[in-house]
Amino acid sequence: MTTIPTDRSSALAALDRLVPLALSDTGQARRVARFLMAWWNGPELGDFPVADLFALDTAVARDMAAIVGFLAQHPGALYIDALGYGDEMQAIIARWHAPQAANAA
Repeated sequence: MTTIPTDRSSALAALDRLVPLALSDTGQARRVARFLMAWWNGPELGDFPVADLFALDTAVARDMAAIVGFLAQHPGALYIDALGYGDEMQAIIARWHAPQAANAA
């Protein structure tokens, strides 16, 4: 059985790997960005389809699981900016989120 650590330091280490990936142009980048944007503000930025996990490397999926596990243990809402990644999230949103007006055109 594989154990995925869900403590704060493991979650931060996972973010240190996921954030640069989301800002890259690899095949997994968009899926990771969608995961992070769904956490940040799913209603405005879009949800994360769980089936996207099937298209990720195992290590990337485990990093996402570490984040979810950490958040599940936290009392109340905790967002990525509170963990020190606000500027990076803004860059991810700028790179991957198409404003609704652009989609309607």
